[in-house]
Formats: sequence, C-alpha cells, structure tokens
Amino acid sequence: MKRAVLFDLDGVLVDTRHAQLATLAGFATSALGRRVTVADLPAGAATTPREHILAELGYTGAINQDSWDAATATATLSAEVFPFVADTLAALRAADVATGIVTLRSRQRVDWLLPPGILGLIDVVICYEDAAPKPAPDGLLLALDKLGVSPGDAVFVGDMESDMHAARAAGVTPVGSGWGFSDPAALTRAGAAVVLPHADDLAGTLLSLTGTRRRGA
Repeated sequence: MKRAVLFDLDGVLVDTRHAQLATLAGFATSALGRRVTVADLPAGAATTPREHILAELGYTGAINQDSWDAATATATLSAEVFPFVADTLAALRAADVATGIVTLRSRQRVDWLLPPGILGLIDVVICYEDAAPKPAPDGLLLALDKLGVSPGDAVFVGDMESDMHAARAAGVTPVGSGWGFSDPAALTRAGAAVVLPHADDLAGTLLSLTGTRRRGA
C-alpha cells in the first residue's frame, strides 16, 4: 500500500516569516514613496492578506505584479530551508513514502525558495496555478492523484488554519506544524489530528503517522 506525506511550503519547509514581511515593506516603500521597514508593519502582518496590510499603511491601489515579484525575489534571498528538511525528506524516500508540496506560491517562487537538492527529494509540487487554493481540497487531491495514493493513506503537514480545512475536506490526515506561522491552538481548533510542537525526529513521527516502518527497523 503506497503512502504519502504532503507539505505546505511557507513556515513548514522554509522559514519565510522575515522574507514575507520584507516583501510587504519593500513593496510599500516603493508604492508609497516613503521608507517602510518591517518594524512599521501592523501586528499580524505575516498571516494577514497583503491587501489589508497595505491598506493600513495607506496604500489602496492595485498591486502591480511586477513590482511585487521584484520585492519578493529580493526578500526571499534571506529565506532558509529549515535544517531538518533534507534529512526528513531523505528518510521518507528511503521508506518508500511519496512526498509532495501543496502551496499557494507560484511555481516561479517555489524555485526561488527551494534549492535543487531539496526539490529533487520531492515527488510532486502543486502550485497556485495548478488548482483552486486552500482551503479548497483540490490541490491535495491533485497531488495524491499524481502520486497514485488514496487520501486515507496520506497526511498533510501545514501551519495555517486553511491547511487543516483543506486536509479535512480532502479526507487526508491534517498535521499541524507548531513551528510555523499560526498558534498551535488555532490549528487544533481548525481540525488538526495532531499538532507537532517542534520538528525533532519529524521523519520518525511522520512515518509513525502513516503506519510505515523506518528502513532497517
């Protein structure tokens, strides 16, 4: 029986908190014609729709995508893949567990965030262009269809309430990432089957949740 672990990207595999805030600040600086720093952003800026944050800063115009992409490309240079990611993905592959990413990022931005060595350990990547965004289950179901795995044999690790809702709607076991953007209690309320407080022995935990034995065990 084939099993799979799907992951959200931001806050789960890549530490993008500062990069997301820097993107907002950089775009606002350009759009408003005055210096806007990360410290100037409203509380909760990392998890609030960008339109709302920019409006609070005084910008209510349309978001120019080229300008946003330029700010994003610069800001993501500071984003780092979490240290546990490579070993976790390698252990899942060694145990014959399929892996995938389901993200609201565009495919271009995924390539900005993940080095080739990490992408090479992922079996499928579903981006914004590929399916209706979470909390719709479409992206998760598309990933599983490509992997040939049934929803009941998969888990989805995410750090947002929308991730938990999407997993529930897809029939996938929702696992909360306690090291991500959202408060663990919010993930529990959103329907997480379990919220992992940290990423220690993440591979072992995920293999246990999928009912898979670690190679050599």
